[in-house]
Amino acid sequence: MQKQMNTGELKVSIIQSDLTWENKTKNFSHFDELISSIEVKTDLILLPEMFSTGFSMNAENLFDTPEGETLKWLRAHANNTQAAVTGSVIVKENGNYYNRLYFVTPDGNFTTYDKKHLFTLAKEHKHYSPGDKRIIVDYKGWKICPLICYDLRFPVWARNTEEYDLLLYVANWPEKRVAAWDALLKARAIENMSYCIGVNRIGKDGNDFPYIGHSAIYDALGEKISTDLYEEAFVETRSLSKQHILNTRKKLGFLKDRDNFRLL
Repeated sequence: MQKQMNTGELKVSIIQSDLTWENKTKNFSHFDELISSIEVKTDLILLPEMFSTGFSMNAENLFDTPEGETLKWLRAHANNTQAAVTGSVIVKENGNYYNRLYFVTPDGNFTTYDKKHLFTLAKEHKHYSPGDKRIIVDYKGWKICPLICYDLRFPVWARNTEEYDLLLYVANWPEKRVAAWDALLKARAIENMSYCIGVNRIGKDGNDFPYIGHSAIYDALGEKISTDLYEEAFVETRSLSKQHILNTRKKLGFLKDRDNFRLL
């Protein structure tokens, strides 16, 4: 018997918030409150890049172990909410530091992605090791491709060769380049014919760099379907439609005409 294609919805909650610089305890407590404030049933909760510390190069003093405190915290929230939870943190493994995204499901299982493109302007490459593989998470009948911040500038890395349904970016993207953030999120949705979500922080970090959020959800046609409260703290849940993906790709077969390539 041929397997039925999932045509259901995925409810996604994005959390745009300030972060307390290099203070895990305060950030965990803050996100405890924000996650608890989600009053509707959701399937996936998205947190910013380095949500427990801010975008810090102080990896030696802020790292967690691969299955340490942060993973326990994420598992607890995934279990309590019965939703997957994702965001990135500083992790040390085998003597190297990584900007690592965790995608934790309600059953406690998890998948990780290490940031491929390290932000050389902030000398991230001098403190962290790059990842070398992209992941596709299969969750509730949806194929999800999670990436991190600076990865957004590199369309080849995000190219939709696996027919994924949702591309997401967790970020600490500064105010001075937020126009690029807005344009590139929309472009990634259009060119990959998938939903694209970017979750950014607000406030100032420990280096006095300002962030103004602009977290957003775009559909497969590049239409923004999330809030217009771009620059304030907010928690918002939106339903994504698998049928929208199927209908759009059936009507507009652009992915079939994509160039063939292989990353070396």
